[in-house]
Amino acid sequence: MKPEPTRPEFSVIKGSDLSLSGQALVELLRAVLRKGMPVRFQAKGFSMSPFIKNKDVVTISPLGGKRPGLGNIIAFVHPETGGLCIHRIVRQKDGIYVAKGDNISETDECVPTESILGFATRVERNGKQVFLFLGPERYLIAFLNRRGLLFPLLLPLWRVIRPFLKRSAL
Repeated sequence: MKPEPTRPEFSVIKGSDLSLSGQALVELLRAVLRKGMPVRFQAKGFSMSPFIKNKDVVTISPLGGKRPGLGNIIAFVHPETGGLCIHRIVRQKDGIYVAKGDNISETDECVPTESILGFATRVERNGKQVFLFLGPERYLIAFLNRRGLLFPLLLPLWRVIRPFLKRSAL
């Protein structure tokens, strides 16, 4: 008896994008990052807005022996769902990292080191690089995020800056 062919977990039609989510995306990222190569993909969701928005292209780079620190944006395997999650580290203690989305007021994720896949190192929106605030200012962002103050402070600031950005685009 001839064995039944196995079905692929995903498929790609020539000339189209590869669409993965959940465990398949996590496994692909894990495999590529283990080889020391960065991975680019389109983000889904709004938990990291305004720094990472839905449909932005995010680059995740391998840890490369570095330990994540306060304010770093990490990609990790969500402890409950097993899916991919990208959040900012707002606290760390005894090998456990607490990560939180910049646009989330109540949820903190306890992330063990072995669940961390890599660092977010670049974000592109409409073909242009977005500033991620990964320099020294990341400590302030992490502090404000942990206290639930980041988004309430960003909203009024955005209202002031937005008209100037629209004018400069003309």
